[in-house]
Amino acid sequence: MKEYNITIVATNNPKIIKLEANHFLVKGNYEYKNIDDAKNSPLAQQLFYLPFIKTVYIASNFIALERFDIVDWQDVKDDVAQQLVEYLNAGEPIVHEEQDQKKQPVSVYAEVTPNPAVMKFVCNKRIVPAVFEFKNIDEAKDSPLAKALFHFPFVKEVFFDENYVSVTKYEVADWEEINMQLREFIRDFLGDGKEVVSAEAIQKTKEAVTENNTQSQYDDTSQQIIDILEEYVKPAVASDGGNIMFQSYEEASGTVSVILQGACSGCPSSTFTLKNGIETMLKNMMGDKVREVVALNG
Repeated sequence: MKEYNITIVATNNPKIIKLEANHFLVKGNYEYKNIDDAKNSPLAQQLFYLPFIKTVYIASNFIALERFDIVDWQDVKDDVAQQLVEYLNAGEPIVHEEQDQKKQPVSVYAEVTPNPAVMKFVCNKRIVPAVFEFKNIDEAKDSPLAKALFHFPFVKEVFFDENYVSVTKYEVADWEEINMQLREFIRDFLGDGKEVVSAEAIQKTKEAVTENNTQSQYDDTSQQIIDILEEYVKPAVASDGGNIMFQSYEEASGTVSVILQGACSGCPSSTFTLKNGIETMLKNMMGDKVREVVALNG
């Protein structure tokens, strides 16, 4: 049985707190304004017995609560979190989600990339909050969609970012033969409301980014390079189904190392094109501080 833990997260609205769970809670998103409104959610009904609860929001891996003015969250949030942990660990139902939910309207279209081995499948909705890259089915254990895609014998790698999936194929298949099959599979998977990446994996990614930002004390030049990559390079790279990450800067040699992911990784032309494109841009913007850019495949 899963053991639930809850993390209390402040929001920009002082009346609302977010209680993040370490496990997936529900498939959909639910909002309840009162106990009658919450007839399909035993958890929300339970929360409404607390006299200061005004609104309950339940989403994939968190519960957000809006309070009335009779209390401050500082006084009651720990007790509420503890009650929630006890409720979840008792195995009580959260929301009675309909088994035959209507499919969500999802459209997916295929887009070629500069890498002939990679096709980008673009969705009309956000599917992940961060970049995820999977080189094989073992790495995809926390991603139901990636794991399912690896069951196709021609799928070599899978990459997610914001609203698209980049699939790298083996040479055994041609895109003309598999393009439609993959597009329809991804569309149906998303339309069924299935989980793309587990809530646990998303939480781990958030924690890793926070830890990395805390530990990484970049020098001024490195930070300038990162800012330039974020503003000028990443959007263009993302449009081609890939991603670029700053790895390091060596002041003595003026060498910048970057990591290429998704469609950019292993692309016959992108390593040279990106290396020279980024190199020219950084030299123009940074002067003598940058002499060379080394592009590594993720």
